[in-house]
Amino acid sequence: MKKQISPSMMCVDFMNIAADLATMEKHGIEYLHIDIMDGEFVNNYTLGTDFCKVMKKNSSIPLDIHLMIEKPENKLSWFEFGEGDYVSVHYESTKHIQRALQQIKQRGAKPMIALNPATPLEVLEWVLPDIDAVLLMTVNPGFAGQKLVPQTLEKITACRKFLDERGYTNVEIEVDGNVSFENARKMSDAGADIFVAGSSSMFAKDITLDEGIEKLREAIK
Repeated sequence: MKKQISPSMMCVDFMNIAADLATMEKHGIEYLHIDIMDGEFVNNYTLGTDFCKVMKKNSSIPLDIHLMIEKPENKLSWFEFGEGDYVSVHYESTKHIQRALQQIKQRGAKPMIALNPATPLEVLEWVLPDIDAVLLMTVNPGFAGQKLVPQTLEKITACRKFLDERGYTNVEIEVDGNVSFENARKMSDAGADIFVAGSSSMFAKDITLDEGIEKLREAIK
């Protein structure tokens, strides 16, 4: 599968967001990763419903909405998304995960299930027909700038094997957390398909956005 980049939009320069979006479009960025945190599932607040609407209206790049919220099945109607967009919900966030995944699919978007680093892959067994991708957190969610949980590299490889052995070779694996240039190479080799790029790579302070995108493309190819 093609290796794809999904920049973490909470890392953009909000005073220069139109220019950053234009740069991403120029480089063929595949998705815009929008982190939604509710202060309950994780101890932080980030982007919100209006931000999703603005991105849908002002960019041709599909959204990759990451819902780190409790009971997402009760809140999906708050968000604007549709065909071509990814929407991920955490397995740990609800007792009714299939209800949430089905609601996403009914609106034309691609359902993705997210797993925290210590959540076992076995929880995927009975939702495989309901998903288009798995989001493997490579840090514990909630804050940018964290260090990689080392065993998640092995988990990526195990996840690819788990999916392939069950005939779900087209289900993509997204990775999120400390996707540095060095780690991205390891994640790519392990079997990751979509890379959430943040402050440790694309948005690093010592390089331009153009340079960051080109360097990350080189790392994951």
